[in-house]
Amino acid sequence: MTSDPRIVSEEHWAKKGDVSLFVARKRLCERQADQQKRLPVVLVHGSSNSALPTFDLTVPGHPDYSLMDWLALRGWDVWAMDHEGYGRSTVTSGNSDIATGVEDLKAMARVIAAETGCAEFNLYGLSSGSLRVAAFAQAAPEHAARIVLDAFVWTGEGSPTLEKRKAGIAQFKASNRRAIDLDYLVGIFLRDGPGTTDPAVAEACARAQLAYGDSVPTGTYLDMTTRLPLVDPGKISAPTFVVRGEHDSLATMDDLLAFFQRLPTNDKRFAVLPHLAHIATLGKNRHALWDAVDEFFKAGSISDR
Repeated sequence: MTSDPRIVSEEHWAKKGDVSLFVARKRLCERQADQQKRLPVVLVHGSSNSALPTFDLTVPGHPDYSLMDWLALRGWDVWAMDHEGYGRSTVTSGNSDIATGVEDLKAMARVIAAETGCAEFNLYGLSSGSLRVAAFAQAAPEHAARIVLDAFVWTGEGSPTLEKRKAGIAQFKASNRRAIDLDYLVGIFLRDGPGTTDPAVAEACARAQLAYGDSVPTGTYLDMTTRLPLVDPGKISAPTFVVRGEHDSLATMDDLLAFFQRLPTNDKRFAVLPHLAHIATLGKNRHALWDAVDEFFKAGSISDR
């Protein structure tokens, strides 16, 4: 975690039965009056990297790779959680599928409400994190104010990445955890758009994740290869921003646009961002994403006045 003196960092724990979920929080030491009225922002990680390697990464010689810091410095109260089986959270015998992630977010909502008094919050999800966010918004609409779905997939039809991943279905069913190593984690940054991420950043993210161990749960991979679609866009009422890096191969444009068209809200946006691939939060052109997320969340603050 980074240490900007303008930012206060906190650690919390959400309880879900016997499971303890690690929660990180960052915000300005002194927030302006209008910033204090904003709803919290929750960042939701994907299948292979937990919260801090994804959203609060420190890379020696390469500043400004913490989305948590960047949002906090712009007045947001920023939260991120390690889902069950990831990072510092309890490793269980389960596979931490999307449904489990929804229950994790419900537990996190209780912590946020206790600490801030806010029952609602904005959510950004990356990759399978976007599936968690969409499923959470469908299951608990009272908590989801505005949602961003980045590197999302709906039906998975025509997905090059998922087609390759289906070769591992038997393994995902046989074991609730899968092995990861440096080459695999760095390879995520290379598979779609080589050159869109600084190699030092990809390695730093991978090493930060491997500090937690050499395996992660299989649940989201099994869900994405055998159970899509997991959400019904017609049942998501929250204002929604569907965004993807131009080189991302997790979902086709047709799949994403079909989902987008079925969202009932009129407050919705769709964007394809140039020079970005799957993990756009850590790409060279990451600020295109960061700025878009900030603006979308701020639009909610304006509309609520």
